[in-house]
Amino acid sequence: QVQLVESGGGLVQAGGSLRLSCAASGSTFRFYAMSWHRQAPGKQRELVATVSISGSTNYADSVKGRFTISRDNSKNTVSLQMNNLRPEDTAVYYCNAWRLGSGDYWGQGTQVTVSS
Repeated sequence: QVQLVESGGGLVQAGGSLRLSCAASGSTFRFYAMSWHRQAPGKQRELVATVSISGSTNYADSVKGRFTISRDNSKNTVSLQMNNLRPEDTAVYYCNAWRLGSGDYWGQGTQVTVSS
């Protein structure tokens, strides 16, 4: 089982930056694909970015060129660097860990608010 704890959310003005971090428990972190998702009020949760066990990354079109996902297997962490933030990026951001045969694990979420 994996426990995930997000941190780094907050209030920022449009055009600003934030860095989210997700700390994972356990010794098998490196075998999990990691991702960040977000959910805005009244909307469905959406995928923001993924990083595979080999380090390859993918991004939603809405964040390409602005967000960067990375992982550090030595520290059991995954980060999301968010630059040039927009009001429409306002949401609760969730960290997810997935491994074939082990299923999904979610963190509790961290609020990101971007003011215009």
